[in-house]
Amino acid sequence: MTEKGKVYTGVNVENASYGLTVCAERVAVFKAVTEGLKSFKKIAIVTDTDQPKSLCGACLQVLSEFCADLEIVCATLKGEKNRYRLSELLPKAFKKMSREW
Repeated sequence: MTEKGKVYTGVNVENASYGLTVCAERVAVFKAVTEGLKSFKKIAIVTDTDQPKSLCGACLQVLSEFCADLEIVCATLKGEKNRYRLSELLPKAFKKMSREW
């Protein structure tokens, strides 16, 4: 969900070469970015599992580029939920390097 309340969805795009797989979280973020939206308020990850699943490191890092303290909701179809702040799950994210010469 963007700061303006617009919701974007995504799905995992898997590949036989695992490194080329793209997670649903990044798909949703990239869709929003292609429409010019780069400020996010919340992300929800819903899985068909017994326990909520968290985001992978790559997704956490991508999200940190747009919102340092995003709200993250991890849930299951059965209603189990965990809530986090991005800063809890990735307290030492990589920061963009200054390009001042």
